[in-house]
Amino acid sequence: MNMKSIVCVEPGRLVLEDRPRPQLPDEDWVRIRVTHVGICGTDYHIYQGKHPFLQYPRVMGHEVSGVVIENAVAAGLEEGTPVIINPYISCGACHACNIGKPNCCMSIKVLGVHTDGAFCEEIVLPAGNVSPAIGLSSEASATVEFLAIGAHAVRRSQATSGSRALVIGAGPIGLGAALFARIAGQSVTLLDTSQERLDMARERFGFDDVRRLGGERPVESTSFDTVYDATGNAASMESAFAYVAHGGALVLVGLVKDDLRFSDPEFHKREMMLIASRNAVKADFEHVAAALSDGRVSADALITHRTSIDRLTDTFPGWAETRSGLIKAMVSLG
Repeated sequence: MNMKSIVCVEPGRLVLEDRPRPQLPDEDWVRIRVTHVGICGTDYHIYQGKHPFLQYPRVMGHEVSGVVIENAVAAGLEEGTPVIINPYISCGACHACNIGKPNCCMSIKVLGVHTDGAFCEEIVLPAGNVSPAIGLSSEASATVEFLAIGAHAVRRSQATSGSRALVIGAGPIGLGAALFARIAGQSVTLLDTSQERLDMARERFGFDDVRRLGGERPVESTSFDTVYDATGNAASMESAFAYVAHGGALVLVGLVKDDLRFSDPEFHKREMMLIASRNAVKADFEHVAAALSDGRVSADALITHRTSIDRLTDTFPGWAETRSGLIKAMVSLG
């Protein structure tokens, strides 16, 4: 039996194909009927040929919600249970996994990047990578993963309630960091080059202190206890050091291939912490799910665009080219 799949055959080319249903490779794996998939910046980069580690062809998609339809008992669930999906498949045996950091597993495979993802009707994955979506719609469940990246960054920061936080980059990942920094009691300032993104952050999520880089309200140096850079831009990441207060921390949420340079005397003078934040762990997924369930975060405010798997080859290229008004696009497979 075949299933519909969207395949990025090469940069700039998406096709809708019929592919065989995947087989369960092990008794500890489950089969998921995909219901919704969020489109991530990584997916746009794959389509545009900008991802440094990807092999084509590839089925993209890692922000996933679904329903477990086979071998649910392996996950302690009943068949038909709606689930939240952790797309980071870890080996469970390396040093990182053994010290409780499967998010940076030495042999990690991320759905839609290192292995085929969820722009298709069914996927299989380890039972430990699914959890019940209690009190969440399937669309909300598909926002958990990208929000968990921001929540993980906030937890990594060790920042305390009442501290000052600067989030650089008001895209989806930056918004996630800002939302969970606010939930943690931090006073949040958002900085971006796009006035449109900043206006959306104010109007949709209630962030009052939003500032455009180069605008009328400059951000002063050494002003923030924690700075989160979610730009994935080397120049921004290097500039971010200047905003960190004495005794503060810089959390690099975005990733670049470039080497980064900073002033060691300034770094030491302020006894700064420099923190990398990669992916997320189970505790972050649970924290995000709870925040969505109790209304502290609104999935409806995050989702600005919608399409179906049958229309994705038509809608995706335009969204990749211009993201005006776009926070999160959601693909329905139901």
